[in-house]
Amino acid sequence: MSPLETAQTAPLKLWDDGSIRVGSSRVPLDSIHEFTGGATAEQIQDDFPSLNLREIYGTISYYLDHTDKVEDYLRHREFEAGRVRAEVEDRPRTDALRRRIRERSARLNSKP
Repeated sequence: MSPLETAQTAPLKLWDDGSIRVGSSRVPLDSIHEFTGGATAEQIQDDFPSLNLREIYGTISYYLDHTDKVEDYLRHREFEAGRVRAEVEDRPRTDALRRRIRERSARLNSKP
């Protein structure tokens, strides 16, 4: 009888852009975090059918074992997303584009 493996590898991969994805999917670790709000692994799988339950439970297990590190990572990702959003919204081209879209939408909506 061969001995049981007592260590597991988390089903997580670090991508070149610095994001952590679950398994071989493009689903970010951030998405699995919804289990902290009460979502079950099966509900998460309904939202992300490219994941299997082993990957979801493995990610949840990793989170429970490394909560502080994962929370730090998630805070950093949220901060970076806010920074990028502010940078994009601050660009003059974005304002001009928004204005043109609103004008075109108003013209289309005012036609009989």
